[in-house]
Amino acid sequence: MALSKDELKAAIIDKATKAPKPQLYVKDFYACDPEAKPREVKNVANDLVKEGKLMFWSSGSTTMYAIPTRIKNEETKNQSND
Repeated sequence: MALSKDELKAAIIDKATKAPKPQLYVKDFYACDPEAKPREVKNVANDLVKEGKLMFWSSGSTTMYAIPTRIKNEETKNQSND
């Protein structure tokens, strides 16, 4: 049985928090609920962006998702290494 919307949100946040890289493609979230259609997963990820729990991150050529605090921590760490 597919996850409820709230369960899917929790699974996406969990994956984004524990992933080795702070930025993830939407396709990385598909494994959170293999029974959900890709469009459903994308809509839930976009809802999380609207709620401020995720943010869009762009490399210039592609848009990814990230936990806002993880991106800030990565940027701070990279600036201190310069």
